[in-house]
Amino acid sequence: MTRKKVKLAYIANDSARKATFKKRKKGLMKKVSELSTLCGIDACAIIYSPYDTQPEVWPSPLGVQRVLSQFQKMPEMEQSKKMVNQESFLRQRITKASEQLKKQRKDNREKEVTQAMFQCLTGKSLQNLNMMDLNDLGWMIDQNLKEINKRFDTLKRETNSQVAAVSVAGPSGEHPSQKAEVLTFEVNNDNMQRQQWFMDLLNPQPQEPLGFGGHDEMLLPFGDNNENPLWSNAFFP
Repeated sequence: MTRKKVKLAYIANDSARKATFKKRKKGLMKKVSELSTLCGIDACAIIYSPYDTQPEVWPSPLGVQRVLSQFQKMPEMEQSKKMVNQESFLRQRITKASEQLKKQRKDNREKEVTQAMFQCLTGKSLQNLNMMDLNDLGWMIDQNLKEINKRFDTLKRETNSQVAAVSVAGPSGEHPSQKAEVLTFEVNNDNMQRQQWFMDLLNPQPQEPLGFGGHDEMLLPFGDNNENPLWSNAFFP
């Protein structure tokens, strides 16, 4: 059975707040004890509450004094380096969540533009795309062309290595240089055909609209834009 998510807010009910305090105080003391035992570190805990006249300490008053003395001997900068209050803690969480949201929006945008690129292969028109959409789509095509060219360069190097091995073996009936010229021509020819195929995507024949729409503005590829019209389901009618 999974635990119910607790809302981090002040408990208004007095009895519920007191019960929660006692339960969590016991758990906190246990965790400090386990941390000190398992990791072999010096730790202490001091808890003040309106329910007790004296603060509760762990492991003992002398143990607390020893740990505090070690802490006070540290430089002031080192003492406060990792300290946080409620406000600074929340700011850190908000910053982290904002970065995660920005990354997720970028990933979503990349997937949407990739799907638009493949939809072009079915013959859908680009006439309804605004400048921002075309800019991102062009960037995506350029990246795919770079990957294709990189792959062809790798294949060409592998082909040259194979030709060199054949020339050493000396096959009968065909000169090694002739085979190398034929293989190089085939690789270059396929490279040019694929580049032309991708460029034709930018100028398809008018057919059924793709269904994009939005503001006529230019953005960097996959930028963080809350007003981006593609955050709607334009790609997924």
